[in-house]
Amino acid sequence: MEENSKKNSEIIDLRILIKKIWANRRLFYKVLPVVFVLSCIYIFSIPRYYTSETKLAPEMDNSMAGGALSSLASTFGFDLDNMQTTDAITPLLYPDLMEDNGFVYGLMGIKVVSQDGDITTTYHDYLQKYQKKAWWMYPIKWLRSLLPLEDKGGSKKGYDPYYISMKEDGVYDKARDNIGISIDKKTGVISIEVKAQDALICKTLADSIKDKLQLFITEYRTNKARTDYEYYKKLSADAKQDYEKVRRLYAGMSDATTNVSLRSVELKLEDLENDMQLKFNAYTTINTQLQAAKAKVQDRTPVFTKIKGASVPIKPAGPKRMIFIAAMLIFATFGTAIYIVKDDIFSAERH
Repeated sequence: MEENSKKNSEIIDLRILIKKIWANRRLFYKVLPVVFVLSCIYIFSIPRYYTSETKLAPEMDNSMAGGALSSLASTFGFDLDNMQTTDAITPLLYPDLMEDNGFVYGLMGIKVVSQDGDITTTYHDYLQKYQKKAWWMYPIKWLRSLLPLEDKGGSKKGYDPYYISMKEDGVYDKARDNIGISIDKKTGVISIEVKAQDALICKTLADSIKDKLQLFITEYRTNKARTDYEYYKKLSADAKQDYEKVRRLYAGMSDATTNVSLRSVELKLEDLENDMQLKFNAYTTINTQLQAAKAKVQDRTPVFTKIKGASVPIKPAGPKRMIFIAAMLIFATFGTAIYIVKDDIFSAERH
């Protein structure tokens, strides 16, 4: 009996709350237009931005982790192939490259042109000089100019991406916020997503960053092989020079002693001939190693397959103005309703 009366009281209380909200509906007529106007002023002041994405799949080394075990591990987000690779930098670490100032510095020199053609500059200057801002940022910037702060840090002996000033660090942080590199652990597909305030610049950056990443991966994967190739190339050049030096000496002595039949001369020619043969054998051996090192460079050079090319976005990616305004109106509606019935709710809790 008590439970039924309690339920009835809850129903009656809910009806009372609804009636009270309806009786104070004029408050909504005041609050919602104000929230709508303020939301529009705020969200329409924030510059719109575009996003462009490109995807590529790098060639991976085959390992012994294939088969059912590798397939089972991939379902849990693990890549046994990457775990068993001998590379110090696995594909899973490629997204972390954006944390490296040296890699970000390589992106700053990318040439960008706006869609209307009014901006032609580098990505560094685009971030520093050509970014649209909300209107309230200009008074803040003006106030900061009245109290200039010392730009600490920075190398005094030329530009060093690992020793930059506070101002430059802010530019690098903007680049990190606008560029995202991710990798699918199951498929190994690398995704590059770029955000910019201009559609054409957005697409240009995505393509350029893809090329920079491919170059980095290629240089890393072939670094040891290229070092070995350069080493054998030098040895081969030295061996060829030694062989040609002995060959010229042997030819000159043979021509000079054509009519000489002394035993000492014959022995000298035999020594030169033997030395020439040894030099030739050494040159041939090293040249074989040189060709093997050259083939290894080619073998270590990864092949990239472009799965999705970057395109010039047609519509802005954000901010989502209508969604924001609708969310603020819904929030204001609930907030106003709670404000109207707050006394009834708190009194019911006390009882």
